[in-house]
Amino acid sequence: MNGPSIKEPILELRNIVFGYRLRKGENIRIFDDLSLDVKYAEFIGIAGPSGCGKSTLIRIMAGLIKPEKGEVLFRGKPLKKPTPRIGIMFQSPALFPWYTVLENVMLALIHEKDLSENDKIERARVFLDMVGLTAFESAYPAELSGGMKARVALARALVSQPDLLLMDEPFSNLDPLTAISLRREVESLWLNQSMPPSSVVMVSHDIEELVELCDRIIVLTKRPAKIAGVVEVDLDRPRQRRSPEFYKYVDEIYTLLS
Repeated sequence: MNGPSIKEPILELRNIVFGYRLRKGENIRIFDDLSLDVKYAEFIGIAGPSGCGKSTLIRIMAGLIKPEKGEVLFRGKPLKKPTPRIGIMFQSPALFPWYTVLENVMLALIHEKDLSENDKIERARVFLDMVGLTAFESAYPAELSGGMKARVALARALVSQPDLLLMDEPFSNLDPLTAISLRREVESLWLNQSMPPSSVVMVSHDIEELVELCDRIIVLTKRPAKIAGVVEVDLDRPRQRRSPEFYKYVDEIYTLLS
């Protein structure tokens, strides 16, 4: 891949401290001195017990939440706020019901001052075509299936051509066949060096899903979350879920979680 070295981090979290204060005054510590990095051209998975802060971590990586202490570096510079260079796909597609599919995707280009309205329309159409929704650009979210809504959300996350794609349980609300299809599309886009994104971080409670897609899986402890271990997955793609080698990685991750 052209550009920065594959060993160079695209995103770094350094000594992150973060917590929530409840109404009764109790302070819930989510992270206490957490550090990790995401390298260029890497597909990273994040696993951990329910409630350990995986979704919060994704929001910190996106610049949506500011840590109390520590810093987030994106491409070597402090990340102070969200940027179009980081795309994000949430568990729920969160589409605006009064906008068409095309308009929902175009929302991600609202800050692209150098693009004309026609440029934005054409860019959005390219990414809708990429996720197989060309025929539905004039449809509204209420007219779409769950899988189609997820594809719109994926197109919206990618239309700004981000260097980094963050995914928070992106397939958990989909039926199994739709999830398989969408996983393959995400993997194919990531493997295609001419397309965004360079790197992907995915949170999932589905351990097999993480082993199928990820180069490296970071396993977190219960809160305040620490890194229980990091599993490097060395399997040829496409990965075969039924193979003994595949399940060795699955077992290793479950051992770390327990």
